[in-house]
Amino acid sequence: MSEFSVRRLDAGNPDFSSDLDGLLAWESVADTQVEATVADILQDVKTRGDGAVIEYTNRYDRRQLTQATDFCLQAEDLQAALERIPADKRAALESAAERVRAYHEHQLQSSWQYQEADGTVLGQQITAMERVGIYVPGGKASYPSSVLMNAIPARVAGVEEVLMVVPAPDNQLSDLVLAAAAIAGVDKVFTIGGAQAVAALAFGTETIARVDKIVGPGNIFVASAKRAVFGQVAIDMIAGPSEILVICDGKTDPDWIAMDLLSQAEHDEQAQSILLSPDAGFLDAVAASLQKLLADLPREAIASRSIAERGALILVRDIAQAIEVSNRIAPEHLEVSVDNPEQYLPQIRHAGAIFLGRYTAEALGDYCAGPNHVLPTSGTARFSSPLGVYDFQKRSSIIYCSPEGADTLGRVAATLAKGEGLDAHARSAEYRVRNSAD
Repeated sequence: MSEFSVRRLDAGNPDFSSDLDGLLAWESVADTQVEATVADILQDVKTRGDGAVIEYTNRYDRRQLTQATDFCLQAEDLQAALERIPADKRAALESAAERVRAYHEHQLQSSWQYQEADGTVLGQQITAMERVGIYVPGGKASYPSSVLMNAIPARVAGVEEVLMVVPAPDNQLSDLVLAAAAIAGVDKVFTIGGAQAVAALAFGTETIARVDKIVGPGNIFVASAKRAVFGQVAIDMIAGPSEILVICDGKTDPDWIAMDLLSQAEHDEQAQSILLSPDAGFLDAVAASLQKLLADLPREAIASRSIAERGALILVRDIAQAIEVSNRIAPEHLEVSVDNPEQYLPQIRHAGAIFLGRYTAEALGDYCAGPNHVLPTSGTARFSSPLGVYDFQKRSSIIYCSPEGADTLGRVAATLAKGEGLDAHARSAEYRVRNSAD
């Protein structure tokens, strides 16, 4: 492996703010040519349904589909895949699924009501979405963890039907992905991907029922399609490259920290790995560890480019300043590898997931810790949250007025409505007011 250099920044440098902006800059999935192609595919699938799905799938995934049943898998197909996979992998999937399910059960929200003194009842009714679609990358890539993280919260929420789309380019399909679908309780699997799969879920076809929400990661065409159909259906998010930010006091094994950084760098060249530490010698040690450990990675070419182009080792004054920088970045994954990390939680405002302590590797969260690994990226942790049960539930307000309540509220509403010049609103409220003729 050739020598590479990782960017070094100093938070005390006068140019640090602009340097950090440059480091964080990332070209989003917006691309006019891609968006034009996606728009054509969406309209075609909306118009022609299964026929268009088959045509685009054959073209882009090198398939030979002739009818819709060719891309439909049944429950027995999923169960057969579950029985084919090695026993140790099945056990790992089942263990991860159990932990993910147990964690998300804590997120369940219940309907509630309260009654006022005059008998008026106010509240909120919580209901699950009827049908959701999950997108799972396919082909040579195998992401059974994505199946678990997207399908299980939907099931816990009470979603009636979970549909899954997964591309099978050159007819390659992972048994692990199908086995995970069986374990997670997916109802139907369609072996299609790309913008055509998003369109089928959003608009419905003769074979694929229209869903209420689409979740799950995908390439630029999938991301652009999800953005385009938002409003027609709900979506989880438009995800950017994977990110990890590590805050370390310099007392953790540098090999551990280096490998944590590489665990995200190996995703793709655009992934971002950043280390903040007040110990300059430790930053040097981690840089040396990165150089050493990269050589043994099967995805060394991807990881080394990610580290060289988008990674950084940042010297900070102390842990407090590290947290300030972290809050500005709002990372997808934040490791706090320090003594007594819990003491810093109140100061951490923006992060998708927070990993506390020297033994809590981010990779545990990707697979089996329990919390969801679908997390906000590109600074969106400032205003958004991990995927969860709440993403598959919706809330309806409940209002029941007693005669006394209608009298009291009607007078207030009528006054405000007249102030807005909405006479029918005012009269509607006044009809329920006692002695309204007065």
